[in-house]
Amino acid sequence: MAKTESRVRAPKKLGRSSISTAASPKAESKPMNQGLGAAKTAKQDEFYTQYVDIQKEVEAYLEFDEDTFRGKVVYCNCDDPFESNFFKYFAANFNKLGLKKLVTTSYDGSPIAGAQLTFGEYDEGNGKRQKPKAIAVEIEEVKDVNGDGATGIEDVKLFLEQNAHTRTPLAGGGDFRSAECVELLKGADIVVTNPPFSLFREYVAQLIEHKKKLLIIGNLNAIKYKVVFPHFQGNRLWLGPSITGGDREFQVPDSYPLDAAGWRVDKDGTKFIRVKGVRWFTNLDHGRRHQPMNLMTMADNLKFNKKLDGKSAYVRFDNYTAIEVPFTDAIPSDYDGIMGVPISFFDKYSPDQFEIIWQASGNTRASTPALVLQQMGYSLHPDDRGGCAILRGRRTYDRIFIRHRATV
Repeated sequence: MAKTESRVRAPKKLGRSSISTAASPKAESKPMNQGLGAAKTAKQDEFYTQYVDIQKEVEAYLEFDEDTFRGKVVYCNCDDPFESNFFKYFAANFNKLGLKKLVTTSYDGSPIAGAQLTFGEYDEGNGKRQKPKAIAVEIEEVKDVNGDGATGIEDVKLFLEQNAHTRTPLAGGGDFRSAECVELLKGADIVVTNPPFSLFREYVAQLIEHKKKLLIIGNLNAIKYKVVFPHFQGNRLWLGPSITGGDREFQVPDSYPLDAAGWRVDKDGTKFIRVKGVRWFTNLDHGRRHQPMNLMTMADNLKFNKKLDGKSAYVRFDNYTAIEVPFTDAIPSDYDGIMGVPISFFDKYSPDQFEIIWQASGNTRASTPALVLQQMGYSLHPDDRGGCAILRGRRTYDRIFIRHRATV
């Protein structure tokens, strides 16, 4: 979820959510009663997604299918009502998108809740405790409340101020795993948010368990997770169209230490850091994933591809009967066998052009890829031992095994 690029006092654009640049399995195994807020504090991953990034991503789906969100219940379950940029975007565009309902839930103790619109439910029964309580907000229509002839976020603000029935306190603290939030999830069609990266495995597993459409922000390396990779392999999950390569800028709380490689403070004192490897994860169809890559032959790559300068041949892995392709744009068009490519391949992956065979990474050490490949009908070599990809006796970066789809 995210804030604006600057804290200019024109409408703040917040989409509160969390990102951990190093999501650890240990963090994900902590009991639920630790709470979402505690996980965020421990990981210092309270980042705010920028409005423009949300807008750009959502509109890419509308270009492919203008009815992607029409008649749907959208649930933003890591987002402070009104403060979050996810809330702002879907509330302001409620009628344009044709939504049936928008539901957002905050978490207990959010540092930005009430920054622009304060609800009584935040403080009821708090006593000396100043942290706002978690609430859910549900919107089923957006009308021209202020009478200016149009509908927008100001109409939503007035509506929420005038209609307390739209707000519900959350006894479970707003944790996405709580019974209240799970019930809201069951009634949703599409979940859109920036979940805590420190809980990404558990978060994705829940959405898959409940068979939900999703559009969420994660780290590219999360594709390798055992709970995630099979769904990429089976064409049930893929990357969104708008964030490919490079890194993205997120606003962070005032208390966040600026020790990242890339950061800035704007003229108003608002802090921003840049995070590498950020991607949208989704199962909503879009046009880019059906665009095949333009590829050269193996001979032409070796002759003309500057990234392969000095190479006379594609080499094979020590422990897999597959060739190493160190750069996505060096994939040969005329090789029918299995190829090991970087994980960034998914930025340009089209399921119409390639099939995903397996992954060679630390996450496959204890598995048996040979058996998996046999079950998929691929011939194997005795040296297909599994685990991380090895080249000339040394481990390479993680690799995704692919091959061209057979054409009729």
